[in-house]
Amino acid sequence: MTVTVRRINPNIGAEILGVDLRAPLSPEEVATIEKALIDHEVIVLRKQPIEVEDQIRFGRYFGELTVHPFSPNMADHPEVIVLDNHKDNPPQLTDVWHSDETFREEPPMGTILRCRITPEIGGDTLFASMTCAYEGLSDRMQRHIDGLEAVHDFRPFRTLFPAGSPKLREMEDKFPNPVHPVVRVHPVSGRRILNVNPNFTVRIVGMKESESRMLLEFLFAQAQIPEYQLRVRWEPDQIVFWDNRSTQHYAVHDYWPQRRRMERVTIKGDRPVGVPRSESVGGEKKAFLRTEGLAEASGEVAARAFER
Repeated sequence: MTVTVRRINPNIGAEILGVDLRAPLSPEEVATIEKALIDHEVIVLRKQPIEVEDQIRFGRYFGELTVHPFSPNMADHPEVIVLDNHKDNPPQLTDVWHSDETFREEPPMGTILRCRITPEIGGDTLFASMTCAYEGLSDRMQRHIDGLEAVHDFRPFRTLFPAGSPKLREMEDKFPNPVHPVVRVHPVSGRRILNVNPNFTVRIVGMKESESRMLLEFLFAQAQIPEYQLRVRWEPDQIVFWDNRSTQHYAVHDYWPQRRRMERVTIKGDRPVGVPRSESVGGEKKAFLRTEGLAEASGEVAARAFER
């Protein structure tokens, strides 16, 4: 079958058709999927009744897999995170907008989440394009935040350890608070991305606490704009692969006490690179959001420009 990419929303999301992940992929298929990920930031593959080894193989096409230091991992495959929530294990920590693991010096390039068991109702995941979030800002705000840096911390996971415990100190030594650019440049597309999230970003470097908090709260809110979002309704054997460099996500906790089981692999990324102040040009990259790739004869229309 020929790999087909079908756009879901104007600004974020595409479905991949014509792929069977139970078998190895050709270099051409991998290249098509990787391009779709860069172009659309979140890709969805349905009806993939695969085994965990297939998911691991799929992830490794795109880079080295990492082991999460805090999440529950599969015993015989430590690179696989198991998120199995039910009446005796309520969901926690993921109902906040975030990019995965920005408390690392090199946050993940991408995440591949596989659905095993779905609740009868609820349990959706929302994604937001942080490329659009940046592009939707005014020229003046873009110029203000280009070149700023922010401190990130694994603070939601601190609740897993007693205050002052040796294990907590060990984690603090292993994951010292990295400083990342507030606006990062995508290493492949060159697009600019709003790179702060309420789960892990704690303050902007060089600002008073009150100034930092006010600006961060404004920037955090950009993920909540519906035009930048994709809402995924899960079904068994569905896979979602997102570009962790350019998106944030929010797992809705509305299904408890029903059961929801997901299995995840995470692909190693690189250190975020920001925008030099000398190259801050405000709205040069901002016009209409995500108009590239629209087929003139298809009836698709460009997304409108936003003034938020």
